[in-house]
Amino acid sequence: MSKIDDNDDHESEEPEPTGPSRVVVPFAKNGKYPSNAISNAKYNPITFIPIILYEQFKFFINLYFLIVALSQIVPSLRIGYLSSYILPLAFVLFVTMSKEALDDIARRRRDAEANKEGYEVVGKVDFVRSRDLKVGDLVFIKKDQRVPADMILLKSSEANGETFIRTDQLDGETDWKLRIACPLTQSLPNETLSSVQITATAPSKSIHSFLGRISLDSANLPLSIDNTLWANTVLASGHAIGCVIYTGKETRQAMNTSKARAKVGLLELEINSLSKILCICVFLLSLLLVGLSGFRGQWYISIFRFLVLFSSIIPVSLRVNLDLGKSVYAYLIEHDKAIPETIVRTSTIPEDLGRIEYLLTDKTGTLTQNDMELKKIHVGTVSYAGEAMDEVAAYVSGSAQSTRSRRDIGVRVRDLVFALAVCHNVTPVYEDGESSYQAASPDEIAIVKWTESVGLMLAKRDRTSIVLSYAASKAEQSLEILQIFPFSSETKRMGIVVRDSERDEIWFFLKGADSIMARIVQKNDWLEEETGNMAREGLRTLVIGRKKLTTEAYNIFLEKYTAASLVLKDRDSAMLRVVAEYLEKDLELLGLTGVEDKLQENVKPSLELLRNAGIKIWMLTGDKVETARCVAVSAKLVPRGQYIHTVAGMTRNEIAYDQLEYLRSKGDCCLLIDGESLALFLDVYKKEFIEVAVTLPAVIACRCSPTQKAEIAKLIKTWTKKRVCCIGDGGNDVSMIQAADVGVGIVGKEGRQASLAADFSILQFCYLTKLLVWHGRNSYKQSAKLAQFIIHRGLIISIAQAVYSISSSFEPLALYQGLLLVGYATIYTMMPVFSMVLDRDVDEDLAEMYPELYKELTEGRSLSYLTFFIWVLISVYQGSIIQAIAQILVGFDMSVFKMMVSVSFTALFLNELLMVAMEIITWNKIMFATEIVTIGAYIASIPFLGDYFGADLHYIITGPFFWKTAVATAAALVPIFLVKVITRRVRPPTYAKVRQR
Repeated sequence: MSKIDDNDDHESEEPEPTGPSRVVVPFAKNGKYPSNAISNAKYNPITFIPIILYEQFKFFINLYFLIVALSQIVPSLRIGYLSSYILPLAFVLFVTMSKEALDDIARRRRDAEANKEGYEVVGKVDFVRSRDLKVGDLVFIKKDQRVPADMILLKSSEANGETFIRTDQLDGETDWKLRIACPLTQSLPNETLSSVQITATAPSKSIHSFLGRISLDSANLPLSIDNTLWANTVLASGHAIGCVIYTGKETRQAMNTSKARAKVGLLELEINSLSKILCICVFLLSLLLVGLSGFRGQWYISIFRFLVLFSSIIPVSLRVNLDLGKSVYAYLIEHDKAIPETIVRTSTIPEDLGRIEYLLTDKTGTLTQNDMELKKIHVGTVSYAGEAMDEVAAYVSGSAQSTRSRRDIGVRVRDLVFALAVCHNVTPVYEDGESSYQAASPDEIAIVKWTESVGLMLAKRDRTSIVLSYAASKAEQSLEILQIFPFSSETKRMGIVVRDSERDEIWFFLKGADSIMARIVQKNDWLEEETGNMAREGLRTLVIGRKKLTTEAYNIFLEKYTAASLVLKDRDSAMLRVVAEYLEKDLELLGLTGVEDKLQENVKPSLELLRNAGIKIWMLTGDKVETARCVAVSAKLVPRGQYIHTVAGMTRNEIAYDQLEYLRSKGDCCLLIDGESLALFLDVYKKEFIEVAVTLPAVIACRCSPTQKAEIAKLIKTWTKKRVCCIGDGGNDVSMIQAADVGVGIVGKEGRQASLAADFSILQFCYLTKLLVWHGRNSYKQSAKLAQFIIHRGLIISIAQAVYSISSSFEPLALYQGLLLVGYATIYTMMPVFSMVLDRDVDEDLAEMYPELYKELTEGRSLSYLTFFIWVLISVYQGSIIQAIAQILVGFDMSVFKMMVSVSFTALFLNELLMVAMEIITWNKIMFATEIVTIGAYIASIPFLGDYFGADLHYIITGPFFWKTAVATAAALVPIFLVKVITRRVRPPTYAKVRQR
């Protein structure tokens, strides 16, 4: 059961499978079915290394370095030490393999814990491990115990056969679900259960539906979702016996556990493009140097040797550094006290939080609290709200004044209150002396609480009866439940048939969305107008009707309905047709309810801030047009005074075309469109509609199905090539969230399904602003800076190599080898460069005060072809000047080669540290420490560099070494520093302007 109107449609269940049914007999051998062992491990000892290697070497950078490393096995291609090229790649693989191994070990431990859990099986003395359960086993489940396989509930400890289960680990919903043991087996002794035969459809992914049949001797009864216990649910009350029908990979839980779509961030795609450009640069530079030498001798070998020498241009550690950066961002997000309990489920895309240009949001539970309170009722001629509810309570108690007109109104009010107290799927639960209501829908609980507040309380309920208690008289009224027709997103209504034995009456009550109920209830002149009025007040409306049935009419219906319930193919459709034909005609309209769903905390300033950040916001809801309009205005989704153009009830193509033309001419208006009109646009004018809609300041789509939500997200992504963020709280938002570049789920009152499916999970909508404008902005800016610095680090050492090769008559001779090459990419530069992920150009308050700072990021200026070209120029200049000065001041013939290397390498090392210092805007202790520790590490490693700097290392402690190194370093840094200072004075960046205010 879900929300009792079409305010938020649940995702449609997939149709039942058409494969062969299975017949299950307890205690018997039931054929060959999958093992019930749980296995979420990604690897096994045999596949671990092959899969890891494939996953790593499918990336161009890693494959390139593998080829470079393997080339060093060939003597004619070898340059320097083999370790210079093996160690960096080995380091990357080691980090990746260690992380994957630890994750997989944790998964195996969780699996082992679940697999070894013992269960009592009827007919067996010893406990049976979960992994050893078979189809046909009768399993005894205790309270708070996990259900180990998909089962049919045969017996419950409750006399009426009822039990409750928790399904939060299966579907994310936190409410308890009522399950009912089959009446044929509830009273049978355990030993005679072998006489039962269960017919079930083929395994299916559908967790909210099931079709089956149970037979005992000549008796047959239908089985439905109400008789099931799915694997990974937990028994919440009493104990039960179930018959296993699906095991292992055929359980609902296993079939719904699919690999998440691997999301690749926009920054990663941009870096891949730059890596390809760098690869072309390596090849062209190698070809140029060989060409300048006149292609002499074995020139093709020289080209390959140069490719090896310049391999540092393509940074093998770039991906590892960026992945580590993502881990830091995820840690900072999850430990931010201002947004408690935020969870990062997809750690590969935090930078995309800083690039969002379109936000698609659900309404109920996302912008609103999903905290329902019945605010208003209408009974045709009069409505009640606020203090007037006291008058309703007086009518219910019978203490109201008894003029004729008031008696008439009182009867209508009592009939409506009675219908609301009966027509629902709410169950009162009593635990530890306290009572509470359990239901899947907050709307239903709100209505039952309201009937209690006006004097009619739901005292008891089971699958066969409802007991109501009147507060004024202390009297109780018991009703027999004959049939329940639960809510679904397709029917958008919920009904119940009850028998009042005292009056010998049978009543059919029905409640649902106005769009559905309008054609079921008797004609009237007020329903459409009043639902519109309530919607304009921002209330969620529900229409209630009833019909009195004769015993003969009910028996005719029951015969047809029972026959429809026994078929296995299209059972639901057949049953719905019978209900519509025999019950849902000419119902008496009792009244209308209006339920308020309050806005979430700080929704208004949050939406305003996001809009000022340049993000276009779309609200996609299943609610009515007027309700959606009211919420959009009150939440400030639509700016004050903004014209809202409404498109509703559109069915003709030519009208759709005219509407598109109007929207093209009114680009400054907001669009409010209903699901029917949206479906027409998407069918006939998909391209034209999305082309116009993405230019509008805001779009509100109401009466919107889950499928339409997902399609809109995909359309915006495809058409605009911009980053799209979708946020929602319910199961009906999952498809939209998964279709987005960045999916954000709010932990809702109806469960965690959206939260579990999302990339980021938050508690409130207002947390999204900090997630985007603070964490998202920092993640993107610092990752862009980190990537460019690592590229600069590889380029500058390769340019120095190129200068040396040119001065060595274009010979492919190595300038730096062994520990120098490995150390430069790791201990000598890695920590200071990586520490920049902690840099901040503005503080948190300024980032939220000036959302325009976020707007800048959407243009991608932090990492673009322009910034890349600037960094290439800087690298070429610095690498050339350092190596040229070292060669001029020291020389470069073999007698002084090592002294020249010591000067140029030390200058490169100092240059990198000082460049990091120049780029850091806000220093902290960690950044300062990394600089000091790195300098200490370099000094400490000098005694081990005798093979590269000279055997006695005497030169590096002389005056000439220090001043020559200082000259080379200053020549590389001072011009860059001056240009940076002048640029910031002449054209300061936006963040600098903000900091000065």
